[in-house]
Amino acid sequence: MTTKSKVAVLYTKPETVLEDYERLYALAGVKEALDPKATTILKDNITWHFPMPGANTTPWQLEGSILALKNAGYEDLVCVQNQTVVTNAFKGEDLNGYVPIFKQYNLPVKYNFRTEEMTWIPFKPKAKMLALDHIYPEGIHIPDYFIGKNIVHLPTVKTHIYTTTTGAMKNAFGGLLSKFRHYTHTWIHETLVDLLAIQKEIHPGIFAVMDGTTAGNGAGPRMLIPTIKNVILASSDQVAIDAVAAKLMGFDPLSIKYIRLAHDAGLGIGDPREIEIVGDDISGVNWNFSVGKTFHNFLAWLSWYGPTKVFQKLIFRTPFVIVPTFIGEVEQDYMFWPLKYKAVAEKWCVETEWGQHFQRYQKEGYLMREKTR
Repeated sequence: MTTKSKVAVLYTKPETVLEDYERLYALAGVKEALDPKATTILKDNITWHFPMPGANTTPWQLEGSILALKNAGYEDLVCVQNQTVVTNAFKGEDLNGYVPIFKQYNLPVKYNFRTEEMTWIPFKPKAKMLALDHIYPEGIHIPDYFIGKNIVHLPTVKTHIYTTTTGAMKNAFGGLLSKFRHYTHTWIHETLVDLLAIQKEIHPGIFAVMDGTTAGNGAGPRMLIPTIKNVILASSDQVAIDAVAAKLMGFDPLSIKYIRLAHDAGLGIGDPREIEIVGDDISGVNWNFSVGKTFHNFLAWLSWYGPTKVFQKLIFRTPFVIVPTFIGEVEQDYMFWPLKYKAVAEKWCVETEWGQHFQRYQKEGYLMREKTR
């Protein structure tokens, strides 16, 4: 008989979200999942340094996780940030309201791109790699700091132009791969499976918490349509939580390549029939999300999957990479954000309860239960 993986799902609201996160952690079995003697890394998700609803770890997800973990006996916590060629970690943690939370709970923050804080060392996985050993023939490197520590991933529920959906498995993409992780995009599904296999070798405990209070629909992971869904999820099985999130969004989880590959490799459960849902009833829920088609999707397809992918090494592995990087930064930070998505975010802040809650975080810094009573 197949042992089912467990995913906890709760509906929540701004007034109770911190208490609900604590209950979510307990329902999903955090004490069984994490090593109480090990340091626990909180790996938040800054997909776009601008405060785009649905794209980034929410401040209540971060604060709720800190409170839940501390109340469960995990006092040795640290947050680890990464950077990409188009995302600024310092700007992101500031604009998304994390900094006051770090200060309030004395949570140290480390950056995997600072050589004085962690070193990228060669790592030879025991598991057979699907892609990483071919993408990096010079050898796979990971941050030494991650080895021997628990990890708690804090992604949001959203769609993605490369992987259809993105969540717990994709969250390791930032922590375990360097700034030049875009090398892997042609083999992104296989890369996520390889990273999960590596995580199971280096972390004594793995846990994931997804925030779908405002979920992201459309051409994610940045240019989203923020959609209020009032749901939060948690699990010690990254494949299972991604599968449940995908099903909520209206996709067949096993039709998504990274979920199917991980399921077939025995790294987790991707078949919803083999997943136990605890908490609130989500049977029959279908949000009918869609990645959609945009010019940005087309350019991504040309770069990584279309006939022009033969130019990848010339464009992305030489100093010429500064050109597409510059184009991407200008397009997203100086065109899409000020001309469209800033207004989308401002409308969300004014017209939705979660947006108003986000504004309270911006004004007050943190909303610990005792402070709001």
